[in-house]
Amino acid sequence: MNKFNEREKSFEKKYAKDEELKFKIEARSNKYLGEWASSKLGKNEVEKQNYIQEIIKADMEEAGQEDVFRKIKKDFQAASISIEESEIRDEMQKALSRAKEHFK
Repeated sequence: MNKFNEREKSFEKKYAKDEELKFKIEARSNKYLGEWASSKLGKNEVEKQNYIQEIIKADMEEAGQEDVFRKIKKDFQAASISIEESEIRDEMQKALSRAKEHFK
């Protein structure tokens, strides 16, 4: 029974570590995405930092990245910036890839 408990604890530790890494990657990805979007929106440095925080908060609304996508799309529309959905999604993918590279 002792071996089983040790193995169970080992799996729990690995799961916790994997979840922490996933969270860090998502947060870093949102930071990169916020930097990209804020530059497109013409924000200054202070506005950029605030916008990055808005992106991170938006990601906590629901699982996945659709909440972030909707926020960025809405912000571009509000600023009368014409941008294809595919361009936003491409930037989201690039930001995620860049974040994953950062934590390798």
